[in-house]
Amino acid sequence: MKKRLFTALLALSLLCTVLLPALTSCDSESGGITTLYVYNWGEYLSDGSEGTLPVNDMFEEWYYETYGERVKVNYSTFSSNETMYAKISSGSVNYDVIVPSDYMIERLIDEGLLAKLDYGNIPEIGNILPDFQNADYDPDKNGDGYNDYSVPYLYGMIGIIYNTTMVDEEDIGSWDLMWNEKYEGNILQFNNSRDAFGSAMYNLGLWDQINTDDEAIWRQALEELKKQKPILQGYVMDEIYNKMENGSAAIAAYYAGDYLTMYENNEDLEFYYPREGTNLYVDAMCVPASSQNKTVAERYINYMLTAEPAIANAEYTYYASPNKLVVEDEEYVAYMNDIKDDGYEKMYVTTDVDGNEVQTSSYRNLKGDKLLLLNNLWEELKSDISVSGGIYAICGVILGTMTGFIIFFAVRRKKRNIY
Repeated sequence: MKKRLFTALLALSLLCTVLLPALTSCDSESGGITTLYVYNWGEYLSDGSEGTLPVNDMFEEWYYETYGERVKVNYSTFSSNETMYAKISSGSVNYDVIVPSDYMIERLIDEGLLAKLDYGNIPEIGNILPDFQNADYDPDKNGDGYNDYSVPYLYGMIGIIYNTTMVDEEDIGSWDLMWNEKYEGNILQFNNSRDAFGSAMYNLGLWDQINTDDEAIWRQALEELKKQKPILQGYVMDEIYNKMENGSAAIAAYYAGDYLTMYENNEDLEFYYPREGTNLYVDAMCVPASSQNKTVAERYINYMLTAEPAIANAEYTYYASPNKLVVEDEEYVAYMNDIKDDGYEKMYVTTDVDGNEVQTSSYRNLKGDKLLLLNNLWEELKSDISVSGGIYAICGVILGTMTGFIIFFAVRRKKRNIY
């Protein structure tokens, strides 16, 4: 869900997005090759770089060997669920496989933008652990025990990353670290509304209210974020990597898998799941209703559930896998622990610093007035300035301007008197 995006990858993704409508028109069987359009998070699939497995290339070879047909994967990336949603809902481009998060999957289902999956083309679905089937965001209505529209890809939990050389050990363990004035100017908050408001609700002990219909609770969370705002260094997403890796910030809430990426570049960083509870998220593979190649798309999903690509993707991203072929693989466990002594535990053992099981909850799709309320509160938070500070600033500008005019006219009058 949220790996670092490099400028070059962003540029390439944007270029692909611009070209896709034209490419789609001359797609499918051009030259006997079917083009499969896959849209995923940035750096969220093993791509062959730095000795990793090129799983898309491997899929193309596997498909030809299995079905005797040529397929070319056209792979592009997005940086947020909302960016992906805008593309899918606009109808301007056609993708065959997308990887949204849980709450966005629910929204896409509600709006008729996803196709029901034919598990006859996905026989490897049995590799997905039962806890990830018949999900709240995509309940089983077919009676086969599986999600109707989505196949879990990777998952994780949000925790707090901190620099052990800058943060006192007695201060850790709670969401309150993100509100600790001792670390003013060294705290980073999410630059997206769901996670930011979620962090405030968790800090208030409202872990089970993150999808509430009660406007008063959303406003209570807003006040908590306003209280935090003066001590923040900033609201960030991908910028977090450089800031935490180079020590220019000390504390940040972020996704567990990305913590290990940062740790590789700064071993002073540590991570914990807060006592008050946290968000558990799932990213899953889906086929848009507008897909031109549904059967090939389902076979692609099926291939990603087999051992070699599934392990390669989990190792590349450091995110937790819902695939039993991954979590039961001894070499994978050793690989995660080689990154950090407790690397595997960080991803799969959901206890807080006291060893207690962490309360988790998942975001659900906010509909209608509730979504509008969140958007409005987020805008209020981002544009909010201290009233007194604003008044002083405005008065300062006015006084400065008046003083300038007085001096200008005084000098001008003096010059006239001289001449």
